[in-house]
Amino acid sequence: MEGGSIRSTSSDEVSFAGESRQCCPEGTNNPAYKKGRRIQLLQMLILPFIPILALIVQTAVSLRVLVKHRQEMADIDSQVTVATELGKIVTHIQEERSEVAFFIYTNGSTYRKNLTERYDATDSVLLNMSIWPSVFHLHSENGSQFTLIRNKSEFQMELSQFSLNGKYQSGSASENSKYPCFQLNSLRRDTISEGNKDRILRWYTSVNAAMLTHLTNHIKEADTNGVWRNLIAFKNLLRSIENFGAALAYGIKYYASGVLQQRQFIRFVHHDAIAFVLLDDTFTFLPLIKDLYENQTKRSLNYLQMIERRDEIFKNAPIAPNITAAIEYFDSIGKYAEDLRELVKHLRRLIKEWVAKDLLEAYNQQVLGSTILVSVLVISPIIIVLVRNAVATIQMYAAHLAQKAKELKKEKHKSDNLLYQMLPPSVAKQLKHRRKVSAEFYESVTIYFSDIVGFTEIAADITPHEVVTFLNVIYKLYDARIERYDVYKVETIGDSYMVASGLPDKNGDKHVTEIAAMALDLLYGSAEVKVPHRDNERLQIRIGVHTGPVVAGIVGSKMPRYCLFGDTVNTASRMESTGEALRIHISMEMKQALDRVGGFRTEHRGFVDIKGKGVLDTYWLLCKEGGSNRLVESPVFFGD
Repeated sequence: MEGGSIRSTSSDEVSFAGESRQCCPEGTNNPAYKKGRRIQLLQMLILPFIPILALIVQTAVSLRVLVKHRQEMADIDSQVTVATELGKIVTHIQEERSEVAFFIYTNGSTYRKNLTERYDATDSVLLNMSIWPSVFHLHSENGSQFTLIRNKSEFQMELSQFSLNGKYQSGSASENSKYPCFQLNSLRRDTISEGNKDRILRWYTSVNAAMLTHLTNHIKEADTNGVWRNLIAFKNLLRSIENFGAALAYGIKYYASGVLQQRQFIRFVHHDAIAFVLLDDTFTFLPLIKDLYENQTKRSLNYLQMIERRDEIFKNAPIAPNITAAIEYFDSIGKYAEDLRELVKHLRRLIKEWVAKDLLEAYNQQVLGSTILVSVLVISPIIIVLVRNAVATIQMYAAHLAQKAKELKKEKHKSDNLLYQMLPPSVAKQLKHRRKVSAEFYESVTIYFSDIVGFTEIAADITPHEVVTFLNVIYKLYDARIERYDVYKVETIGDSYMVASGLPDKNGDKHVTEIAAMALDLLYGSAEVKVPHRDNERLQIRIGVHTGPVVAGIVGSKMPRYCLFGDTVNTASRMESTGEALRIHISMEMKQALDRVGGFRTEHRGFVDIKGKGVLDTYWLLCKEGGSNRLVESPVFFGD
């Protein structure tokens, strides 16, 4: 494409593509040759492979993302499952802590529930756990000592061996007691110091805190379709319940003893505040849970009772020990914690449904991506083979086309030569390009006419076939000789031969000398031709030449002819018809033109009556001065 237009390729360009470019770098792209075919085949294979490769890479990357996403969702599902199991043991330890706190702060005077049953329930849940995390928990109040619980067996051992120091032990251990060195039924307020009561509760709280820390750290907050909001709400809600349970122990202490020491009161406020802050954070991340929570609290009398007791504890005003109030507070907090645990269950179901939906979607996308990838990998070789076959076919066709183009060029060259013999080359080229060839005026040209003397008698003595053969021999001789001169053969009619010079390409004054030399050449050459069936007779011709203006142009469209019009044509024809055998009859204009250029000898003939022109002064052209005529090397005879 040049200049924004599309250029067509000709047969010449195709046929000579290989020949002209074999020594050039761009010749390597010619599909007509082996090297060019290889390069083109490589290019055609690379072109479709680029988008295929891009599609494979894109699909592989998408599959990798989908697999990673699916793995994340599977991890979340596994984490929630682990959280469910850990949540169960945390819940039972929370409940056990509440029961123990109630027992020790009421001095063992009142059982809310059978502690042995509570211990057995905790042990049963612990026994059914399929996994156990490796966690640290505080072993001292100042946080300087930690205990590493690496597996479930170690936790069971520590839970069974948990006891007060030996100086506080009283009596022998009951067979069913959870703590062999701590017989709860025999302990009284005066045998258990406040420090040891706090140590008991701190142990429960530290274990729960350690497991909740592991649980919340283990659950990754993956930003996947909003599931991270559910996970954060889930973790906050678990921690909120734990802090409510921790605050419960100090609330029981308040009603059981009538007052909280400053350190105990601070811990109550600390756990209570954290519990409500975490609860508010849960509602912020998941408004749906807030709606469920409000529906629960609106219809719950325990919630109102819990708030009233909570407000009383916040005042920390000394009161008379009231076991009934402690039980009511215990029950209200317990019921409230149960409601929160229902929210945890509901949230857990939401997460599982969300994860299951996401897993299904990820699986479907993974299957689709895998199908696309497999399809591309299967189809790619087929496409490459088809492209290769198509390119090979095109290359074979191109090679065949190049060969045919070469043959076409040869035939075109032959047809052009034939056309240029029938029409002037410059005119023929214009006609080939479908251009209109207008008639043109030529100020000065020279026209030659000749005919055979006695042609009618000769033709009468021979067959038509011999006539054609005889004329062909003569005209082949003439045609061979006029190639040496700047002349144009206009036409042949019967035995008449017409030649012109100075058109269609103007040549100045050369047309005069070119026709004069050609006429002499043809005259001498024709004398060597034998007349058929007349052994001793040679061909005799008459020649007439005249110089003057003419108009030339193309006549006709089916079989166009380049014709000359004007008085000059008629005069030249009359010069020939009024001439004599073996002589060149020229007009006065021709003689004067020869005199101007020089080099030719003429002889005055005299005045001749020319039909249609009157009496004209004419001359004979004899020969060239100072040189020989350009004759053929050997004579041409009829029948040779």
